[in-house]
Amino acid sequence: MASTTEKASAQGVDHVSETSGDHHENPVAYEEGKEPGLAEAHICTEADNKRILRKTDIWMLSLLCMVYFLQSADKGIIGLTAVYGLREDAKLEGNDYANIGNIGYYAQLAVQPLAAWVLVKYRYRHILPIIIVAWGISVAGGLAASTNYAGLLASRFFLGAFEAAVIPLFSIITIAFYRRSEQPFRVACWYSCYGLSTLLSAPIVYGFGRIRSSTLYRYQVVYLFFGLLTIVIGIITYWWAHDSPGEARYLTPEDRLKAVDRLKANQQGIVSHKFSWKHVIEALTEGKYWLYMIMVIAVNAGASVSSVFGAIILQNLAGFTPDEAVLLNIPFGALQFVSILGASWLAYRFKRKSPFLLGLVTIVIVGVALMVALPKTEANKGGLLVGYYLIAFVFAINPLLISWMGSNCAGQTKKTIYYTSFNAGSSIGNIITPYIFDAKFKPQYVNALKGILAIWCILFGVVILQVLNITWIQKKKCDEREAAGLPRNPTDYSMSGHYREAGEEVHGENGLQDMTDKQNIYFQYLL
Repeated sequence: MASTTEKASAQGVDHVSETSGDHHENPVAYEEGKEPGLAEAHICTEADNKRILRKTDIWMLSLLCMVYFLQSADKGIIGLTAVYGLREDAKLEGNDYANIGNIGYYAQLAVQPLAAWVLVKYRYRHILPIIIVAWGISVAGGLAASTNYAGLLASRFFLGAFEAAVIPLFSIITIAFYRRSEQPFRVACWYSCYGLSTLLSAPIVYGFGRIRSSTLYRYQVVYLFFGLLTIVIGIITYWWAHDSPGEARYLTPEDRLKAVDRLKANQQGIVSHKFSWKHVIEALTEGKYWLYMIMVIAVNAGASVSSVFGAIILQNLAGFTPDEAVLLNIPFGALQFVSILGASWLAYRFKRKSPFLLGLVTIVIVGVALMVALPKTEANKGGLLVGYYLIAFVFAINPLLISWMGSNCAGQTKKTIYYTSFNAGSSIGNIITPYIFDAKFKPQYVNALKGILAIWCILFGVVILQVLNITWIQKKKCDEREAAGLPRNPTDYSMSGHYREAGEEVHGENGLQDMTDKQNIYFQYLL
């Protein structure tokens, strides 16, 4: 065990030597585990595990939550400002509003290849502040200053481009800092801030809706507030963020080694800055990648219904006033928040994602079906509102998908391809929705909702196909281990609720190599 652990220590802090020399007085000795007492003392115990996890939550999870809140708010408030005069003040006609709603996703889609390369080659601590400040400027200096279609279109394009790396980056950071059993709930925590942004943005926009200015439209005041707040947080992020457990400044040198040690059982490798084309080819030629992409596109086509068209649908579906349409999004945001955390806690509790994905898809199908089937009359206001609120459960699916994808892939470049592809698929889904919600279907968009319903029925079938596919892949991996004279089903300590040192019994060295899930014979796939 000693030789295994010492070797893992040297590998685990390799990232420090590549990217930093300012975290320790003697970085060479630190890299090699030669500093007195470190090589012998770094094996992570259960008490160490809890302490490191708590500090990581305080520093890293709080950062991810704050930034994702701002990203969601900056992108989502267009749906709230739409009923407060945005379309009239900017003289939008026909599909102009829909084009503004989806242009950012075209930008995200175009930027993904560059984002994949940047996320492997550069330090997270440097990337994050730059993109946050840049999209804050797009909001405060672009959207807040725009009073016509061209200005709003250009500003939303740049907003989308600078936000393109957020979900891939956050997903990779989560894998880099947390054990597999911890990842679903941490993804849920930062992703649930989407619901929190809806919950808090609605009353903020409502408050700004009371302002009457002779120089600024109401939507401009809203964008100015959120944009300036984003810029301030972006600047602070440079000191708030950390690059990897092996160089986390909130941990002591000894705890940095232990933080790396506790992640060995993940069998997902450590942070690496070497871009591998072999990883890219492997990702793009496997069936589970493409099934995941179909799922991502379908999910986000449904999610865009509420984020871009939600307030408009509420206003027109059964005659809600603009103020009612905005304020009725407060419980919608609360449902988003609760469903995201609840579904991810269940996934953590039962160590399964797919059953809860299917349950959530079923709930959303029922919600959309109610909005399609119920007559659009005053008597059915309550039923239509229930149908709309059931759509909130769509937002619990993305964090489960993110953690499910991450649990079933390994290798730094391959993980980056998966997550930038997630963002590309999300962009495609969001691009599709405004075309489905064509202006010819106004004001109640019933035919558009029928299209969304069809997409969700297809999604249900694709989830089942992925379950069957991963079951087959796992059987092949078990056969491979058995043929090599290894245990067919070794214990997966990364999914245990209690920490256990990962040594020779799970080939700890493999867990710290930049190996893909296909290359690593000890990797275990999850349903």
